[in-house]
Amino acid sequence: MSIRNGKFQINTRGFTDIIDITEKVKNEVYKHNLKEGLVHIYVAGSTASVTTIEYEPGLLKDFPAALDKIAPAGEFYHHDDTWHDGNGHAHIRAAIIGNACSIPLVDGALQLGTWQQIVLVDFDNKPRVRNITIQVMD
Repeated sequence: MSIRNGKFQINTRGFTDIIDITEKVKNEVYKHNLKEGLVHIYVAGSTASVTTIEYEPGLLKDFPAALDKIAPAGEFYHHDDTWHDGNGHAHIRAAIIGNACSIPLVDGALQLGTWQQIVLVDFDNKPRVRNITIQVMD
């Protein structure tokens, strides 16, 4: 098994900014001309996540609304007592969603569903530059 690494950066707005990174991931993966493997997508940081979703207007509203019920901004978080940065909710949301996902590569194509895209979600309370690492294992 060999591992090929790739990276790219994304500027975000924070505040549950959902960004479709599917094409950037594909560009990193397809430049290796592999037929079979596993693609691992990872975002560094504890206030952002990588996942898959149907990137459409309704879900771009529904997803943040659901997370507001689970870990609302503006509530008390002990993290904020420690660091006074007001982003305790962002850490909780990122921990629930996770900072990585893996997608099979079969016959040279990422195995995404018809309406499935890879997204970066930045939960922090300020704009950020996010570093995404791609590992392709064959």
